[in-house]
Amino acid sequence: MKFKKNDLLSLDKFINECLYNKKFGYYIKKIPFGKKGDFITAPSISILFSEMIAIWIISFWEKLDRPKQFNLIELGAGNGEMMRVLVNTFNNFPQFKNSCNIKILEKSILLRKLQKKVIKDKKIKWLNNLKELNNLPSIFITNEFFDALTIKQFIKKNNLWYERYVNFSSQIKPKYMDIPFNMEKFENKLNFKISLRQEFIEYSPLLLKYLKEVSNIIKHHNGGILIIDYGYTEKEMKNTLQAVSKHKFTNVLRGFGSSDITYNLSFEMVSKIIKKLGSFFQTTTTQRKFLTKLGILNRAEILSQKMPFSKKADLYFRIKRLIDKDKMGNLFKVLFVTNKKNKFKLGF
Repeated sequence: MKFKKNDLLSLDKFINECLYNKKFGYYIKKIPFGKKGDFITAPSISILFSEMIAIWIISFWEKLDRPKQFNLIELGAGNGEMMRVLVNTFNNFPQFKNSCNIKILEKSILLRKLQKKVIKDKKIKWLNNLKELNNLPSIFITNEFFDALTIKQFIKKNNLWYERYVNFSSQIKPKYMDIPFNMEKFENKLNFKISLRQEFIEYSPLLLKYLKEVSNIIKHHNGGILIIDYGYTEKEMKNTLQAVSKHKFTNVLRGFGSSDITYNLSFEMVSKIIKKLGSFFQTTTTQRKFLTKLGILNRAEILSQKMPFSKKADLYFRIKRLIDKDKMGNLFKVLFVTNKKNKFKLGF
């Protein structure tokens, strides 16, 4: 990817070019998933992850009084593996399947092609934006979607706020540059005191956009959103920006378009934004607790009864990766948001 000499880009614009440039963007030109890619996600670790999500969705649909027609929307379906398992599981519940209109929001044309090949369900509709949705109750699911959105960074120095930019005065070694920023004016426009008790801020304008759109749909047409992502719940925000290539961390300012650039979601900030957007019921837990309460270990025990030892060992090794405290179990959090009248707590 080529940046011009003396380019000065805000961090979110720089990340957007690296990830979504129409010719050279990371998600536009390559399939990043799996052993041969740069990272692996939970649905590819074990089919049981997606089966648990399927059971949760069906249970929430029942809590909504089994609407005759509703939308199920996955935001960013990755390699399509989770939706493939969801569809296969739904086939065992004909009343639910007949009521369910499955839709996928996907920006990458390359990933859309892969998803269609993997899922093999002609009834699924791919969306360019959420405005294409009808007025039905809607259940949104996301797994490692929000961490892939572009972010801005703000740094407080001597009681003054600065926004982080990427400076290409040297094309060989671009550097971060912090430029004075009017935080008060920004917060007035945002209608949200984002800087309260903070020395460092990571903020995604796209995250706010999606949360506004989703919360508005839930508010007026009922439904909810299940967010699964790596992140933290501490109140103090921190610098979590990172680049990943071939399953290893690399330099954000090197190898443009060949590395995934991501960050850890501040679930505290997401929760505060949701509170600003309306009177919703919301609850958060770890992936470990969520999957365990949904019965992933019980399901594994049933499946493993007739397995040879090697397959049984592999099954539990994969589940351990999903729920172990030192692996994905505590790093990944699960946030659920719905209207207060629903108060659905399965898995929490």
